[in-house]
Amino acid sequence: MPKLKAAAALALVCAIALSGCKIIKTPTAQEAAEAASGGFNPDRSVAEIWDTKMVPYLDKKAGGLQEVAALASANADAAGAKYGHKEKQGSAPWTFAARLTGTIVTAETKSRSAYVDVDADGDGKADARVQIGPAIRGTAIRDSLDFVNFNEFKNQIEWAQYGKSFNTHVNGLILEKLSRDGLVGKKVEALGAFPLPAKGQLPLFVPVQLTVSE
Repeated sequence: MPKLKAAAALALVCAIALSGCKIIKTPTAQEAAEAASGGFNPDRSVAEIWDTKMVPYLDKKAGGLQEVAALASANADAAGAKYGHKEKQGSAPWTFAARLTGTIVTAETKSRSAYVDVDADGDGKADARVQIGPAIRGTAIRDSLDFVNFNEFKNQIEWAQYGKSFNTHVNGLILEKLSRDGLVGKKVEALGAFPLPAKGQLPLFVPVQLTVSE
């Protein structure tokens, strides 16, 4: 009988102890990384401004690609003042907002850094190279925005992650859904951004909106 009483007492103690326990959820890898970085979540930040702020900004700022590229070639500062943005710190180049309408004349879809070359003036020659991912070179979307700047970020790593998140977002939203078959000859309408190209190079255009049709 004493043994039974002892067992009952032990069970009661355990029940009381358990009732005071709090089950703590194990954080996900994303939650742990966010906590470690003081709440910095570049993917979420980009998603929050994409439709409400970023796309409307580029839509208002953009000029036709041929006009923007021609002015940038003749006077980069004048083109930048009208269509572009660049960080005030350091020697950052101008990045321009533009609209592109034309016909695909070349398609490179075998590599991860896939692209299409687009003829915008009907002469059969490429006027811009449009990146279609999944790997996107550069940070043209981030760099075209005048309402974000490096000083708002803790360090260069966070700034780079933020730029990459724009590329990741557009890839998931648009580019990964784009058919890679029979692109040559199709029509393109796009809104996006490109950095000032080197002399003789095509503008390397990153779309934020893209329509491909017959």
